[in-house]
Amino acid sequence: MTLIHVLILLWVLTVAGFFIGRSKAFAVCSGIGGPKALHSRPLYYGALTSIWCAVPALIVFSFWLFFQSTIIMDLVMADLPEDIRSLPQDRLNLVVNDIRNIVSGNIVGNEISPVIQAAVDHYKSLEMITQAALSVIITAMSIVAIAGVCLKIKPKLRARNHVEKVVEILLIACATLAVLTTIGIVLSVFYEAIRFFKIVPVHRFLFGLEWSPQMAIHADQIGSSGAFGAVPVILGTMLIAGIAMCVAVPLGLMAAIYLSEYANGKFRSVAKPLLEILAGIPTVVYGFFAALVVAPAIKDAGNILGFSVSSASALSVGIVMGIMIIPFVSSLSDDVINAVPRSLRDGALSLGSTRSETIINVVLPAALPGIVGGVLLAVSRAIGETMIVVMAAGLSANLTANPFQAVTTVTAQIVTLLVGDQEFDSAKTLAAFALGLLLFVVTLILNVVALMVVRKYREQYE
Repeated sequence: MTLIHVLILLWVLTVAGFFIGRSKAFAVCSGIGGPKALHSRPLYYGALTSIWCAVPALIVFSFWLFFQSTIIMDLVMADLPEDIRSLPQDRLNLVVNDIRNIVSGNIVGNEISPVIQAAVDHYKSLEMITQAALSVIITAMSIVAIAGVCLKIKPKLRARNHVEKVVEILLIACATLAVLTTIGIVLSVFYEAIRFFKIVPVHRFLFGLEWSPQMAIHADQIGSSGAFGAVPVILGTMLIAGIAMCVAVPLGLMAAIYLSEYANGKFRSVAKPLLEILAGIPTVVYGFFAALVVAPAIKDAGNILGFSVSSASALSVGIVMGIMIIPFVSSLSDDVINAVPRSLRDGALSLGSTRSETIINVVLPAALPGIVGGVLLAVSRAIGETMIVVMAAGLSANLTANPFQAVTTVTAQIVTLLVGDQEFDSAKTLAAFALGLLLFVVTLILNVVALMVVRKYREQYE
């Protein structure tokens, strides 16, 4: 029996517990002595039975899943011959890895020694035995839990309160996990960024005008010290994101206004899903489109007009990225505009305003908090995009505000610095964490500014 089978067994027992608990509640409600009023609906008694059936079993299953491999491997290693157990720790670790690889189906060599094969067979037998034992334990725990809850099901049992308390604890645990995950990510990035700033001063990173993180192996090689000025990378990120927003915000907002205020229902039901398809296209497809269609077209147009346009320009990437994030602006803005109370529109129209005046002076200001949220989401998407930049803009960190030249972004540099086998003691690799921390701070500032705007206008129009 595999762990999947154990989970299926636990699911079956949980469902069975639900129906048994609900049936018991019905039986108590219509038992001897006439109908009795239950404190909660039978549904809650069934849910309470399922919770007591599933939660303790899941805790045992989780602990076993976490410690299973270690316990079985310790038992297997204890039965190995003395000459293998007395090996140095590094060679003993290789033996352990060989056993694990063979058990998982990754053959590490053409010939397997009889001792290792015996250890593998022993491991598999122990694994089968322990999983069978786990299924028996979970089954016994579930049966005991079902029986215990059924014995306590009485008219005065506050099943709904217990179930709601468990749900509340579950929600608090999920929220806490999300917060702790965010804190863990920030702390890990911050710790590695501090290590980087011990090598490269903060002022050189924030105000340096040259970005060339390539570190030579030997000190006498050219460029061995590297250059870690982040200004070109930041400027390239802002330039591409700005071009993308110049494309996405007007088109997305105008599309949302038309779909919500002017289009009929039939056209809206077709146009909105088609527009949202743009959000589902893989970014690598946009990268190909930018590199093979848009960039050459812009270069040819520039040559005709007498401009010097790079084959990988920020303009081509920004235009394609703006097309990609149009649904983030249009879909959210459309939903927010539709949520504006009809009474505001009717009041403006009754005072003599035209439809366009009503939209500009009433609807859009009332929907501004939601529109700002959609624009913020689009900005975050533009700043965090990597694939299109790598494929169509290149990796040249040029200090320029010319949209016809090649630039790079923070995310593209992070990917470049962390590709392949890297040593996390060099400034080159640690620079990726410094860029990540910088990107986090910029995103946080954008969120704070947007929250201030939302709060200001929400107080005015609610």
